Amino acid sequence: MTDDDAILAVNAAYYHAFMAGDFTKMCGIWADEQVSCIHPGWPVLLGRQAILESYRSILRNPQQEPIQHHNATPLISGDDGRVFCIEIVGGMALAVTNWFRRIDGIWRLIHHQASPIASEVPQEPQRPPTNRLN
Repeated sequence: MTDDDAILAVNAAYYHAFMAGDFTKMCGIWADEQVSCIHPGWPVLLGRQAILESYRSILRNPQQEPIQHHNATPLISGDDGRVFCIEIVGGMALAVTNWFRRIDGIWRLIHHQASPIASEVPQEPQRPPTNRLN
C-alpha cells in the first residue's frame, strides 16, 4: 500500500466513524498530542480532551446531519500528510483539511478544519479607468 493509499484509508475511516457515530473509532484516529480542530462556526479547539468532547457531543446529537465527503486529495511530505476534500453537510459544502502525522508507523489525525464554501463566486472589484491621471 502506498502512502497515498494509506492516508486516504485513514481519512475514509474518519468519515466512517463519524457516520456510524462510533466514538471509540473516532478516538483511535486522533493523535494523543499537539492536536487542533476547527468545526464550522466553532472557535479553535486545542488538545485531545477538548476535541474528543466536541466529537462526543456531535456524535450523540440525534439531529446531526449526515456527512458525505468527495474529492479526497492527499498531499504528503515525509511523516506529515494532508487530505483536502469537500464535505456536504445538510446541503452545505465545506472545504476541509484533515492533517495527519505518521506516529509509530500509523497515520493519526492532528488537525481537522472545515469551512463553508461561498455559495456565490465573489465578483472582482471594478478597476478605475486607465485614462485617469490619479
